[in-house]
Amino acid sequence: MAITVTDRQPVARAEEILTPKALAFVEELHRRFAGTRNELLEARQAKRDGVARTSRLDFLPETQEIRDGDWTVAEAPAALQDRRVEMTGPATPAKMAINALNSGAKVWLADLEDASTPTWPNVIDAILNLRDAATGTLAYTSPDGKEYTLRTDAPLAVVVARPRGWHMPERHLLIDGEPAVGALVDFGLHFFHTAKQLLLNGHGPYYYLPKMESHLEARLWNEVFVFAQDFLGIPQGSVRATMLIETIPAAFEMDEFLYELRDHASGLNAGRWDYLFSIIKYFRDAGEEFVLPDRASVVMTAPFMRAYTELLVQTCHKRGAFAMGGMAAVIPNRRHPEVTEAAFAKVRADKTREAKDGFDGSWVAHPDLVPTCREVFDAVLGERPNQLDKQRPEVSVTADQLIDIASADGQVTEGGLRLNLYVAVAYTAVWLSGNGAVAIHNLMEDAATAEISRSQVWQQIRNKSVLADTGNTVTRELVEKILGEETERLRTEFGDEAFRLYYQPASKLIAEICLSEDYTDFLTTPAYELVG
Repeated sequence: MAITVTDRQPVARAEEILTPKALAFVEELHRRFAGTRNELLEARQAKRDGVARTSRLDFLPETQEIRDGDWTVAEAPAALQDRRVEMTGPATPAKMAINALNSGAKVWLADLEDASTPTWPNVIDAILNLRDAATGTLAYTSPDGKEYTLRTDAPLAVVVARPRGWHMPERHLLIDGEPAVGALVDFGLHFFHTAKQLLLNGHGPYYYLPKMESHLEARLWNEVFVFAQDFLGIPQGSVRATMLIETIPAAFEMDEFLYELRDHASGLNAGRWDYLFSIIKYFRDAGEEFVLPDRASVVMTAPFMRAYTELLVQTCHKRGAFAMGGMAAVIPNRRHPEVTEAAFAKVRADKTREAKDGFDGSWVAHPDLVPTCREVFDAVLGERPNQLDKQRPEVSVTADQLIDIASADGQVTEGGLRLNLYVAVAYTAVWLSGNGAVAIHNLMEDAATAEISRSQVWQQIRNKSVLADTGNTVTRELVEKILGEETERLRTEFGDEAFRLYYQPASKLIAEICLSEDYTDFLTTPAYELVG
């Protein structure tokens, strides 16, 4: 076996996960599928180069037959028929995993991706927690003696794990001296250690698939699933996958994504923040009409966002798949009742819109928001587990509507620029410390927030955007000045030691990628080089 583990004991009990058979399975996945994955990543760049020349995206003419065809995905298993509330969050530490499982949500998106820094201890601890959750043995005792156990008075949330996107490597597993594919490591270890037990529990190996840009990437996941099920000797179709439509090219291939995974597909999700990040990435050099206003002013009712979400609901229900709503990132603050009241009002309005549009469920980032989301969807669903019957035949979305960025209300302001730089540095610093989900200004932020923040800064420099509140033009010099001020603000907020360890290197990284002539596709790629 030509697989090397650089650290076999990143956490206690790691040997239970890094077994010879599990590693052999991951190695086989890598050898079979890494080559295709590499080709597909190269194809991403080729497609983006075409958009750079034309400033256009369109539905694929070569897959018209799929869009016109009369087909549906496999019927959902009983455990996934009702997804009206989904709790999201990392699968490590154990306390957070237990709280998510006990939250009262129908589903827990156990995140090994954007809400988790992929340090080697985090990767292995997450798999341990998910394995223990499957066997019903997950428990934790805090240093002060408080015990956390899985509830027995009500159902636990059904686990849907989210592995890393295709682009991320795993440098702690080397195959022939090269880093393994992070997505295959996450999936492989989770599937190997939990699939059979989950089926015995009446559930199954269920996944959220992030960051895809082409139906060919969905096809690759389908090939992985088929092989994995055969390898472990479990029935084909046991795996179910929900795909995140969180890149702008994916919005033009929703039917095709579902078709490629039709024996394993469960639905699509509207990943709003990564979607906006992807729009900036794709159209970053397409001119002023593609410059988004301040991030805080881009709402889901913007015409181009309405086109995206309504097309998603229509496509899913036409194909018998679930349409899952986006993240409610606002979080209650129990010490400030007025903040909590505002958080609940925002979540209620957001979820009401989604439920009335036909979504079958939605995400929340905090357990306290589960009852609010459930109440909204209960009011629309009643006794029904979902609303697949809401077909939305009146929806007709064009390519122009999906990329009509200029229709968004709002302005580019210095306040927005300052906030972007503050959040990009603050989030990246916490990410470097090993925590991929953090509350900033009463919002639960993950990597998508930092990605859109730093991408807006890069795009504004490139387009010499004029700031509506000050009249200043966004230049490298202005960004350097504001970044220095916001970095110093973070030093005063968090102290010299944390600043030296995390905030200073985070600021340096944000400066490098915002001020570079070349755009960095993913912030987490260079950030990964800075963590253990």
